[in-house]
Amino acid sequence: MTDAKTPRTFEIGDRDFLLDGQPYRILSGAIHYFRVHPELWADRIRKARLMGLNTIETYVAWNAHEPRRGEWDATGWNDLGAFLDAVAAEGMHAIVRPGPYICAEWDNGGLPTWLTGDPRVGLRRSEPHYMAEVARFLANVYEIVAPRQIDRGGTVILVQIENEYGAYGSDKDYLAQLVQLTRDAGITVPLTTVDQPQPAMLRDGSLPGVHLTASFGSHATERLATLREHQSTGPLMSMEFWDGWFDWWGGYHHTTEPAAAAAELEALLSAGASVNFYMFHGGTNFGVTNGANDKGRYRPITTSYDYHAPLDEAGEPTEKYFAFRDVIARYADVPDAAPERGGARPELSVALRSAGDWVRAGATPGTDSVAPPTFEDIGHDGVLALYAADLPEPSFRGAASAVLDLGEVRDRAWVRVDGVLVGRLSRAEHQASLVIPAGRRLEVLVEDQGRVNYAERIGETKGLIGAARLGGSELTGWSVTPIDVAFRRPEGELPPASASEVGPVALQGVFALEAVSDLFLDTDGFGDGFALVNGFLLGRYSQSGPQRTLYVPGPVTLAGENELVLLALDHTTTASASFVGAAILGPLEE
Repeated sequence: MTDAKTPRTFEIGDRDFLLDGQPYRILSGAIHYFRVHPELWADRIRKARLMGLNTIETYVAWNAHEPRRGEWDATGWNDLGAFLDAVAAEGMHAIVRPGPYICAEWDNGGLPTWLTGDPRVGLRRSEPHYMAEVARFLANVYEIVAPRQIDRGGTVILVQIENEYGAYGSDKDYLAQLVQLTRDAGITVPLTTVDQPQPAMLRDGSLPGVHLTASFGSHATERLATLREHQSTGPLMSMEFWDGWFDWWGGYHHTTEPAAAAAELEALLSAGASVNFYMFHGGTNFGVTNGANDKGRYRPITTSYDYHAPLDEAGEPTEKYFAFRDVIARYADVPDAAPERGGARPELSVALRSAGDWVRAGATPGTDSVAPPTFEDIGHDGVLALYAADLPEPSFRGAASAVLDLGEVRDRAWVRVDGVLVGRLSRAEHQASLVIPAGRRLEVLVEDQGRVNYAERIGETKGLIGAARLGGSELTGWSVTPIDVAFRRPEGELPPASASEVGPVALQGVFALEAVSDLFLDTDGFGDGFALVNGFLLGRYSQSGPQRTLYVPGPVTLAGENELVLLALDHTTTASASFVGAAILGPLEE
């Protein structure tokens, strides 16, 4: 932690936030430390200050810190304390929003799968099993946050209770318990809630003595008026000023007009309100951390969380950055210095070699079950599993084919009979059945494409759900093998990849850099799969778009030789990969 400074006061006044008793407007920007390489935290924070901001806000992702029960990790990417110290080093304040539910388009809304997979647990309510685990989680978080509060010479000025709870439930006892746990852990700064400025949500998600804030991206004057109707005193604040939006696979790239967003900011600031830009810098859903939404159609979130934010995914200031900076300058002091956009990133081509079937390489023996088990049933916290069963001849009734009905697929499945791919099923397309040819052995590779992060489907199970049927009869006798998203290089020289490899196949290549550098990997021609650079899992890619490039943060690259690995699930149409000079995030809405 940074050296202790003089304690200061931060309070809720009749109309303003009060810093040492004087009116203070919060000008904040969201940066999620777990979405940004730690070596880049300081750069992103500094650029927030140069836009005129005085505060950084972050969620805390429980499932990043404790992916397995009892294994708490606050190091590296999860070093919340170091992140808050970096904020303090830039002379800025901090807002911490630990949930425990965060939404954030993050896998499972931030809740660990070991928690949501426990049938005893009642999520986001005053249920004893849930609250016992939440108490442990918050104790770990507040051990980091408490000594960094402003009244102890630190940087934290606000802590949020839950997150948009009024859109989910109305258990006031649950909210009160969260407040009690927070205060008992030594959190003395003001507490807030956030909800969309709709009467029912503000009513259900609030608690006396906890300051209400709102989330919105348009109609600022109207939204602030609604907030004031439900809180007659205290400062107005948009804790989530939506300055952009997220993307999902199969959609388009969402953008907002800088001038229109700046006009909404002007309306907000002219009303005397405080603001937290959601997002200031979105970052990336590295690895397999993306969430999903399901409001009748399942939509997994893309790897990029660029969000069309003022600072783009690679940390470059955008037109929106400077439009916001101009507005802020009319209400607060803005530093004279401003960041400049960097040039294009290196462009190069990488010849690839084929390492064969990566799914079966190193796979452990499967779990046997009468019916297809879920990922939770076999204790699998990964995103891939290989299901297999023998095909009984009577199910085909002497025909050359039969209908295979897998009940429900969560979320995507590649179906093979006797090793030959016969079809692919997608939850996003409401597909769970197909006609398969007669054969002896069925294999179904199932991918969890991201857990729902919003509303009632949080915590749903993954894999094949329910009974499977072949020709109308239940198909039994399954084995399930959990699959890691990892590259295991086979021994010997790898053959050159062809331009038409059949997945699942691992493709490996090497490339040289004169110096470490951000890169943009063009995934065109590789179907769907995962990509790694120097062993670092960049994330998912998909031919369904809109995102075509994967961002490679400079700190994972090396001066000299680097390794690229593509773990393709589908077929490929090229034998080489390319790094391009700028991000390609897809077509815009027409």
